[in-house]
Amino acid sequence: MGKLYAEIYGCTANIADGEIALGIFKDANWDIVDKPEDSDIILLVTCTVKKPTSDRMLHRIRVLKTYGKKIIVTGCMASGERKKVKRVEPNAILVHPRAITRILEAVETGKDLMVEDGLDKLGRSRVLKNRVVGIVPVSEGCRWSRCGFCIVPYTRGKFTSYPMDKIIHEASRLISVGVREVWLTSQDMGSYGLDLGRNMLPELIKSIASLPGDFWLRVGMMNPIYLRPIISELAEAYLHPKVYKFLHLPAQSGSDKILKAMNRGYTISSFKEIIRYMRNKIGKLTLSTDIIVGYPGEDEEDFKETVNLIREIEPDSVNISKFFPRPHTPAENLPQLDPRTIKERSVYITKISTEIAYKKNLQWIGWTGTALVDEVGEKGEAIARNIYYKPIVLKNECSHSLLGKKVEIEIVDARPHCLIGKLVRTLDKES
Repeated sequence: MGKLYAEIYGCTANIADGEIALGIFKDANWDIVDKPEDSDIILLVTCTVKKPTSDRMLHRIRVLKTYGKKIIVTGCMASGERKKVKRVEPNAILVHPRAITRILEAVETGKDLMVEDGLDKLGRSRVLKNRVVGIVPVSEGCRWSRCGFCIVPYTRGKFTSYPMDKIIHEASRLISVGVREVWLTSQDMGSYGLDLGRNMLPELIKSIASLPGDFWLRVGMMNPIYLRPIISELAEAYLHPKVYKFLHLPAQSGSDKILKAMNRGYTISSFKEIIRYMRNKIGKLTLSTDIIVGYPGEDEEDFKETVNLIREIEPDSVNISKFFPRPHTPAENLPQLDPRTIKERSVYITKISTEIAYKKNLQWIGWTGTALVDEVGEKGEAIARNIYYKPIVLKNECSHSLLGKKVEIEIVDARPHCLIGKLVRTLDKES
C-alpha cells in the first residue's frame, strides 16, 4: 500500500498504542521504514503530560513537516492540544488515542478521527518496539480524574476496564510469540475493575502470573487511593515467583496541604502505610515514586516535608517533575511559583534522591542470581533486570546475542541509577 515512518513517545500505554497502529499498517501491507524521507506517511504518537514534553512534540512536528509527507498525529496531544498541533501543521491528520484501531480510516479519508468509542485494542497484531516486552493495556482513562495538575482525564476519556478474560488472552498470546516480560499498563493500575463492580487487580496479577511459559510480570503505576482495601491480596499476588518485586507508587508531594490542593485523595500517612505493609511482606521491594516540585501554593515548609518524605521512605528511584500548568486542568489558572524557586527545589531534591539511590544500590554489590536481559543500552550494552526489577548493566557483553535470555550474574559495582554486573553464565539454551 505504501511506506510508513513512525516515532512513538510517552508512557507504556502510548507504546502499546503505537505497536498496535504499526501492526494495523503492516497487516494492510504497508512497509515500515526507518527514515522519514523514505516514507509516504509519517506517524507520530505523542505525549503531552508535561509541558517540556509537549514542546518537544511540537518541535518534532515542525521538523517532520519539512519532509513534505502526510503526517498523522495520535496520542494524548491529538486529543489534548489539538489547536497547537494544527497551528504547527494545519494539514496534520489527528487520531484520538481511543480510536487508534481505526487509524487506516483516517488515512483513507484524510480527515481527523476524534471518536472515543473504538476500544477494541486487545488481540490486535503488533509490531513490538522491544521483542522481549509485551505491553498489555488493562484499562483506558483515569478512574479518579480529579487531580489538579493532570491533563490525562481530558486526553484519554472515560475510565473503562477491559474484561479480565481478554487481558489474560492477550498476555498469553504475547507470551506465545516469545516475549519474556509482560507489562500490565494503564493510566492507573490500582483501579482496575472498579467500573465492573470491584477491584480485580490482585486476581488479574495472579491469573497472568499463573500462565504457562518462562516470563516475568511487571505491574505499572498505582494510585495509592485505591490500594488500602486490597493491600493484603496485592501483597500476596506480588509474592508469586513470576511477579517483579517492583512497586511504582506516586507520592507527588510530602505535604498533606499540597496533596489536598492537588486533590489527590490520600494523606502522607496512608501513603507510607502502604509502603510499610508491602515492604514487610516483600523483602528488598524496589520502590519508585513521583514528585512534583513547585505546585501552586507550595511554600518552603511544604517542600521540606517532601524532602523529609524522600529521606524517610528511601525510594530506589524518584521521577521528579517541575510543575508546569497544563491546559484543561484546575491548576492552570492558579498563581504560579517563581521558576527560579522551582528550579532550585528540583535541583536539591534530585541531589537527595540520587544520593539515596546510590546508597541503596551499593548494598547490592556481591549479589549473585538470575536476571533477564530485556534491553539494549544507548551504547549497545546489555541491560538485564533481576526479579526486583533492578537495572543491571552488563559491560563488554554482546547485547544482541543475550537479548531475551535469562542469565546468572554477579553485581560487581553500582551507580546511582543502575547496577553493574558480570556475566557468570547464560541459563537459557541456545536457540
